[in-house]
Amino acid sequence: MNTRAHISVLAAPYIEALCTDPEGQYIDATFGRGGHTRLLLNQLSDKAEVLGLDRDPQAIEAGQTLMQEDKRFTIAYTDFAGITYAAENQGWDSVSGIGFDLGVSSPQLDQAERGFSFMQDGPLDMRMDNASGKPLVDKLAKVSESELTKIIREYGDEKFAGRISRSILKALRDGQMNTTKDLENVCFHATPKKMRHQGAHPATRTFQALRIWVNDEMNQIDDAVNASMKLLKAGGRLAIISFHSGEDRRIRDLIEKQVHGCTCPREFPMCVCGFKPSMKWVQKKPVRASEQEIEQNPRSRSAMLRVAEKLDISC
Repeated sequence: MNTRAHISVLAAPYIEALCTDPEGQYIDATFGRGGHTRLLLNQLSDKAEVLGLDRDPQAIEAGQTLMQEDKRFTIAYTDFAGITYAAENQGWDSVSGIGFDLGVSSPQLDQAERGFSFMQDGPLDMRMDNASGKPLVDKLAKVSESELTKIIREYGDEKFAGRISRSILKALRDGQMNTTKDLENVCFHATPKKMRHQGAHPATRTFQALRIWVNDEMNQIDDAVNASMKLLKAGGRLAIISFHSGEDRRIRDLIEKQVHGCTCPREFPMCVCGFKPSMKWVQKKPVRASEQEIEQNPRSRSAMLRVAEKLDISC
């Protein structure tokens, strides 16, 4: 098995944005293999506390190891939409910062048996938590062509979504869709010849879309971001790294609703809703990786970091 290390993307701007109180309480909602968490702990005092969340059993093992190394850290086995419950279990009603690094980690991609990568031959699974939910092969068996096309188009920004979804379901019916390599082959040949060798591999966007679908990541984002904004104390920061334009737009829109306050129609002469802003942008325009970081870590090419801060709404 390839043991390539996971390199945390946008590490410096992420940690700088998140760490506002060296003695505070923080949540890493997507612990992964702990890269960002370790960097955060390095910036905090002995009085600080950090809670990591993950639904990948292997990430939990890595978190348990870190717990033995650093008593300021605790790991919780939950998806990031369970952030409120996890914080309550810690006895926290507010925190100084919450961070998310969405997507998959390099170790997950490197393990063929997880089914995340088209570079290796593995089962059609793609579950973050392989002890729950339905694997990709089961979900494909019940999806319609129109629904699959929508998934691949919206979650993968794939312009050939119709051709690819049609080819996937035909291969499935013909018994020719059993592994990730089969899926990769279908995506490749469903892409027009003149486009197959331009830019990223033709299967990249489809694999991303299917992973998001299998793990219900978009709905998870809605629940987690809204819960996170409520959990932050005044001055606390929310820092989110995403890798897909659909995720990034969703994050932006969720935060924007809390930034702008009044929801009354524009034609109203005065506000009657009484809704007040609870957040402000620290970094509305996404921070992107430098050319140097992209060269060192190609995964960072599509990374986008947005940062917002909780306002003092008690005034």
